[in-house]
Amino acid sequence: MIATKPFAAVALLVAVAQTAILGFMIEGRASILRSGTEVLLKTAPVDPRDLLRGDYVVLSYDIATVPVSLFKGPKPTDGSSGSVEVRIKPGVDGFWTVAEASTEPLQTEEGSVILHSQPIQFSDWQWAEGSSLFLSYGIERYYVPEGEGRPIEDGRNEGRVSVAVRVSDEGVAQIRALMLDGDPLYEEPLY
Repeated sequence: MIATKPFAAVALLVAVAQTAILGFMIEGRASILRSGTEVLLKTAPVDPRDLLRGDYVVLSYDIATVPVSLFKGPKPTDGSSGSVEVRIKPGVDGFWTVAEASTEPLQTEEGSVILHSQPIQFSDWQWAEGSSLFLSYGIERYYVPEGEGRPIEDGRNEGRVSVAVRVSDEGVAQIRALMLDGDPLYEEPLY
C-alpha cells in the first residue's frame, strides 16, 4: 500500500506537467490569433505532383522568394545557419509584399510587420547577383477535412486562394483564415 502512494504522486505530477505544456502551446497559438497583426498573403502555385499529402494543402507564398537585392546588413558566412527577418508591407492590391530582409534584427517601422523565417542553411552561391532565397515561415501547410483539399488546390493553382495570417510582435505567424476568391473557406478558432 505504501509503494503505490509515491507512484500515484509521480503519475499525478507527470499528468499535470503534460497538461501544462499542452496548455502553454495552445495559449501561445491562440494569443497570436487573438492579438497579432493581420496580413493578407497571396499564395503561389505549387508543383502539381505534390498537391495533397494526406489531409492537408501545401501552400507557398509570394513572400517566400526573397531577392538577395532586398537584403540589408552583412552576408552570413558560408555554411552558417539561422533565421531571416523579413519586413513586409501592404501592396496596392491589399496583399503584403517583401520590403527588405536581414539576417540581423530589423527595427520596427510603422505600417510594416516583421516575419521570422524558419532556420535556413546559408551558402555563398545563394548571394549571386539576381538570385533569391526561398524562405519558410511555418505556415506552409493547412489541414482540411478529409477529401476537401482538391478544390482548394485547384483554386491555389489558378491564383484564387489567399491566406489571412496573424503575426505576433516576435514575428511568429499563424494562419487565421484560408480564403477562395476573397471569401473565407476555413477560419481558425482561438481554441
